[in-house]
Amino acid sequence: MKKNSTKTQLFPFFKVLFLTSIIILSSCAKDDASSKKRRVPTNALERAKQNVAEGRGVSVGSILGRGRNTNFEFSSSNPMWRASLEILDFLPLSVVDYSGGMLITDWYTDEENSRNSLKISLRFLSNEIRTDSLKIIIHEKKCTVGANCSIKVLNSKIREELLTSIIKKAALLEKENKKK
Repeated sequence: MKKNSTKTQLFPFFKVLFLTSIIILSSCAKDDASSKKRRVPTNALERAKQNVAEGRGVSVGSILGRGRNTNFEFSSSNPMWRASLEILDFLPLSVVDYSGGMLITDWYTDEENSRNSLKISLRFLSNEIRTDSLKIIIHEKKCTVGANCSIKVLNSKIREELLTSIIKKAALLEKENKKK
């Protein structure tokens, strides 16, 4: 009887020992993912070649949009964007975000009237050359001698003239682009 009970007591011990040894031995085996770690060359040209070979690089086909279904246009091909930049080129720009469709100037003060400043915000709603494709907001800041300033949205002729000149310039740029 004692021999039989010793075997039953040793069986769980061997079972645990066997499972432990399998776990230990399997953790020592080489993992395919860790053994195939990406080795990054220090030389920039070698890195670029490796990226292209692995499909991470940029090729002429990917720039032209071959093989991908994208609707991205470069800012140089958008006549509304180019016209706006050309019309507002005398103003300092604080935000220029083509992907977000936003162009905001910094406060502009005329030398003759240093107490009044203008800030222009352009929001591109569409790439089409139409008056409703562009939202223009002009803020006016008036300051008194004591540095008290008030800011308000200005709805004046300036907004309409700016919109008209941007639309005209964009139409001319579009016409030139079609000739090429």
